[in-house]
Amino acid sequence: MSTNGINKALKLQFGLINHESRYLTAEAFGFKVNASASSMKKKQIWMLEQEDQDGQVVFLRSHLGRYLASDKDGKVSCGAEKPNSDCRFLIVAQSDGRWAFQSEPYTRYFGGSADYLSCFAQAIGEPELWAVHLALHPQASLLSVARKRYAHLSASEGEISVASNIPWGVDSLVTLVYAEGKYSLKTCDSRFLSNDGKLVKANAPATAFTLELKSGKLAFKDCDGKYLTPMGPTGTLRSGRCSKPGKDELFDLEESHPQVLFQAANKRFVSVKQGVSISANQDVETDMETFQMEIDKESKKCMFRTNGGTYWTLVSHGGIQSTATEVDANTMFDIEWLGRRVALKASNGKYVCTKKNGQLSAVSDSVGDDELFLMKLINRPMLILRGENGFVCHHKNSNTLDSNRSVYDIFSLLFSDGAYHIKSVGGKFWYVSSSGLVCSDGDKPEDFYMEFLEHGRVGIKGNNGKYLRGDQGGTLKSDAADSDSSSLWEY
Repeated sequence: MSTNGINKALKLQFGLINHESRYLTAEAFGFKVNASASSMKKKQIWMLEQEDQDGQVVFLRSHLGRYLASDKDGKVSCGAEKPNSDCRFLIVAQSDGRWAFQSEPYTRYFGGSADYLSCFAQAIGEPELWAVHLALHPQASLLSVARKRYAHLSASEGEISVASNIPWGVDSLVTLVYAEGKYSLKTCDSRFLSNDGKLVKANAPATAFTLELKSGKLAFKDCDGKYLTPMGPTGTLRSGRCSKPGKDELFDLEESHPQVLFQAANKRFVSVKQGVSISANQDVETDMETFQMEIDKESKKCMFRTNGGTYWTLVSHGGIQSTATEVDANTMFDIEWLGRRVALKASNGKYVCTKKNGQLSAVSDSVGDDELFLMKLINRPMLILRGENGFVCHHKNSNTLDSNRSVYDIFSLLFSDGAYHIKSVGGKFWYVSSSGLVCSDGDKPEDFYMEFLEHGRVGIKGNNGKYLRGDQGGTLKSDAADSDSSSLWEY
């Protein structure tokens, strides 16, 4: 998928649900496939690959990196390490949003139930129809392919406007809410986009869209069979007149990086308002004081991008400026997580400090007051957590939280002097019990600490100094001494 150069377009990963509400599953043993699972975990996630941008042929790759295939007799397998002619399928989208998969070489349709899957049907019936459940993290930036602009909440106009050159600030966060095979678009202030372009408080038929795929891009079809499109000079997002998606109706989902503010020991915000030098000299929070935090996948070091598209960089004599247009060693910083505050270490091995005039400079050998910063995450007012076994969700019959669900609950994230309070769906707060269980029915807020440790992953520490992790039974606990795959969360 193409990108507008800010972030990478997300590869489409999803679960496929058959007519019996069971997910297509790839088993490690014998590379067999079935449709027996009632929820979406790792084995039920598929990635769609396309031969080329404009071609209609697709390949379905399992979590094991193997490709779904069908032979001339309709026998289905999923053991091919590279896509061959038997792996070629065409998507036949239906009016209700479900997909049928047709073998391109043999023209038969793929379907069935439980262990009885085949690709031999000559026509599309109920057993050949699959609902699409996106498996990527549901919070993203939405890019219009035609306009090359990002969607953002225009609160003054009460609409979603596709007019941003870059997805900056909390207004550019879109949350996809999945229910009964359809998707709704939720804004950062918890309103839903209706097909007439208005924002409403409650989910309704007019806010539910089916996903369609064309040339690797997404289209959103409403209850009347029309597609979302940006309209007019401000790019108001609403359903147009088209009953077939063209370029104007196509979108990319892009990863939404964390965006943060820094407050120095002088109580002022770090800013680029004064030019290229990075200084803590502002009293208000604007785009000039907001920085996108991008974590390098290999080194786990951090880069800070300004809203002008440049990066913080170390210059001679230890100064920090916003002059870098490319990522290199001098744009990389280590973050030390110190409870309510952070310290930043530059590539020269020195800590970043705030000078008397507010300018930032990497000249310190140790951490004192001048090297401490309060860091505030601004673009996740709604928190959705996904771990290695699934999403975090309220437990049905108790005050605990599950960490292995295929559906997600949306929690509120409230900032409190370098810590965060997490509010449950019912208005109660998260807290850690004496036995280390994370509970969701607290009357008063308790501090949690967020550490952005890897690309797209956050570690969360409870008040007991332990990281949150999902245990073997799927219960959320605060009992991990170190961060590992069980205690890192997509957010």
